[in-house]
Amino acid sequence: MQHQLFVVEGIKVVEEFLKSDYELDAIFAVDDRFSHYKQKFTKVNSKELAKISGFSTPNAVLATFKIPIPLEVDWSSLVVALDGINDPGNIGTIIRLCDWFGIENLVCSEDTVDCYNPKVVQASMGSHTRVNISYFDLKKNLPATSNCMGTFMDGESIYEQNLPKTAVIVLGNESNGISEELEDLMRVRLSIPRFGKLQQTESLNVANAAAIILSEFKRDSIER
Repeated sequence: MQHQLFVVEGIKVVEEFLKSDYELDAIFAVDDRFSHYKQKFTKVNSKELAKISGFSTPNAVLATFKIPIPLEVDWSSLVVALDGINDPGNIGTIIRLCDWFGIENLVCSEDTVDCYNPKVVQASMGSHTRVNISYFDLKKNLPATSNCMGTFMDGESIYEQNLPKTAVIVLGNESNGISEELEDLMRVRLSIPRFGKLQQTESLNVANAAAIILSEFKRDSIER
């Protein structure tokens, strides 16, 4: 991204970013609802919007925003780490899940798909604005003192654990799981047990697994 900009489409998602600290670069719409952005606003017709849209059916408005500098990661909280996730829909959904479950920091390996990929932005539905997303070498930057808990097919059932309020939850690549170079950092190997009679399902989609895991962590943290 030469100009350090990313594209947002759709009225609801654009409005989410406009309400946030993200800096607007330009906005193009088929009506005047965003005309108060003055010099940054350009009114276009449907055909013109279709030429610049990434959608087969454009959704009334397209805006470009500046990519922000990530904030410092708060390792004293519950943090989600993504190791080599390559499907834009998965990372977009995981960003939205982090927002839903109150996870403020998401850290990604350098080979994880760009979080400002248009498909990721669309899948997250504006949750970028409430989650601090950082990219770096996980092997070098995950704190040695942190409670790293990775997801594995042969791990211990998450339903049998006393889950901490502070940890780094590591989710691995859709096909290969957590990379070998990170395995040594995992203090706990977690799994989601299968309940089907045949138990022939190879694995869960990583975004579905993230939903189950985050729900269990948050359920376990509720004061009773």
